[in-house]
Amino acid sequence: MGTTTETPLLTFEEFERLPDQPGKCELLEGELVQLPPAESKHTRLSCRIYKILDAAVAEAHAQGAATELGEVFPEMGYKLARNAYVVPDVSITHSGQTEEKYMAGAPAIAIEIVSPSNRTKHLDKKTALYFKFGAREVWRIYPGTRYAIIHSGCADQIRTEREAIVTPLLPGFALSLKEILAK
Repeated sequence: MGTTTETPLLTFEEFERLPDQPGKCELLEGELVQLPPAESKHTRLSCRIYKILDAAVAEAHAQGAATELGEVFPEMGYKLARNAYVVPDVSITHSGQTEEKYMAGAPAIAIEIVSPSNRTKHLDKKTALYFKFGAREVWRIYPGTRYAIIHSGCADQIRTEREAIVTPLLPGFALSLKEILAK
C-alpha cells in the first residue's frame, strides 16, 4: 500500500515568511510553486518583450491612447488573494491599479514565457487566477516550439512565429514573434 505526501497549503502571510531562495516562488490557491532561476535565454527574451512593450505603451499614452493600461514591468509581484501571489515575466498594469506592498489584483496583461520547468497544471491554474482577479489578457509564449497562445476572456488565439501578437488594448501594436525569438 502506497503513501501520498501532500504539501500543506499556505496563506499569503506564511508564504511571505518563507526564506529567500534562488528562482521564482509563487502561491497558487495556497500551493507553493517553486521554479529554478531563469536561464539567460529566458531572461533576454523577457527583457526584449519588456522594452518593446514599455516603448509601445509610452507612445500610446503620449497620443492619448491605451488609457486602460498603466505601466509595464518585468517580474512584478501581484497579490491576488489571501492565498495567491504571482510574478509574471512581463506585465502591464491597469491604469490606476492599486499598489501597496505589492500590486493588488491581476495585471491588465500578464506575459508568461514558458520554460521546460513550467508545469501545464500550474500555468492553467495561474491563467485562471489572472482572469478571476481582473486580467484582460494572458500571453503564454513558448520559445521552444516557437508559438504563443493569447488568452482573452473570449477565445484563445494561437500565433506562430510567422505571425504577430496584437491586442485591442494597445491599438496599432504588433509584437513579431519571429523578431523576439530570433535572437
